[in-house]
Amino acid sequence: MANNYPHRRRIVFATVLALPLCTAGQAAYAAETQGYPARPIRLIAPSTAGGGGVDLYARLIGKKLTDAWGQQVIVDNRPGAGMSLGALVVARAPADGYTLLMGHPNSLTVGPALRAKSSYDPVNDFAPITLLMKAPSMLSVHSSSAITSVQELITAAKKRPGELTYGTSGTGSVGNMIGELLSQRASIKLVHVPYKGAGPALLDLGANRLVFVSSSLVSQIAFVKDGRILAIATTGAKRTRLTPNVPTVFEAGVADFDVTAWHAVLAPAKTPPDVIAKLNRELVRILALPDVQETLLMEGGEITPTTPQAFAALIRSELQMWTQVVKQAGIALE
Repeated sequence: MANNYPHRRRIVFATVLALPLCTAGQAAYAAETQGYPARPIRLIAPSTAGGGGVDLYARLIGKKLTDAWGQQVIVDNRPGAGMSLGALVVARAPADGYTLLMGHPNSLTVGPALRAKSSYDPVNDFAPITLLMKAPSMLSVHSSSAITSVQELITAAKKRPGELTYGTSGTGSVGNMIGELLSQRASIKLVHVPYKGAGPALLDLGANRLVFVSSSLVSQIAFVKDGRILAIATTGAKRTRLTPNVPTVFEAGVADFDVTAWHAVLAPAKTPPDVIAKLNRELVRILALPDVQETLLMEGGEITPTTPQAFAALIRSELQMWTQVVKQAGIALE
């Protein structure tokens, strides 16, 4: 017992010495998070400047954060590799809340499922903050088509396996994944025709050179309104405010079908929880502003603020689903 006493005394003495150090570290951490943001924030938009929703929403959210906090939020466009280059910048950035990502399925769920090798882990390399909005895609046929519903499309595909063509904005696009998911869920075989963008696909549909097109609702709405094409279904869980008379694929009898493109904000993994919580609170407040809602809803979707935990669960769920779809379809992008 006597021999052990000095050893125990050294342990107690070391523990006492460590206490002020721990307290000092905690105080420094608290001061850092309470003072956040203390300098400009970089918001990575993995698209070209003016290149659609990702850039538009990044600039909208960035301005509102700048107005609220008095620190400039700089939108940094990093296009390339299906949005993965911009995501990689954030994955490798310091975990301090001063580099954020405008997230999209192309960089976090669909893209990683398609690429055999990825330079980042969409689940473990990011700290989800919140979804901003979700927008469905739409399936449309030529205005004179004999097919006027998803059920009629499925029936025709079963009668003519491997003959019905559908156009999308490219291989690996959300529209392509929707076509593959429909094929698998309905046990049919469709022929994918990739284009360089939704516009050329819609022009070919208008010329009656495709059976249907699978692309974003906003890319098709003008064609629907002028009667060149007929919308037969949207792909979300419920009908949209822009097309209230168009049923969903799920309503048409295809079970467990809910596919939307979304925009969201994330930080590098291990960003302090207090910083994530502060960003989440501010972004949720911003999403309730009328002018923000008007801009975000232009895609016919819905505003969908979430907790960081709910957003993380969505990423895991969608990544698992698309990985299974890609594997069964045999699609891969290098």
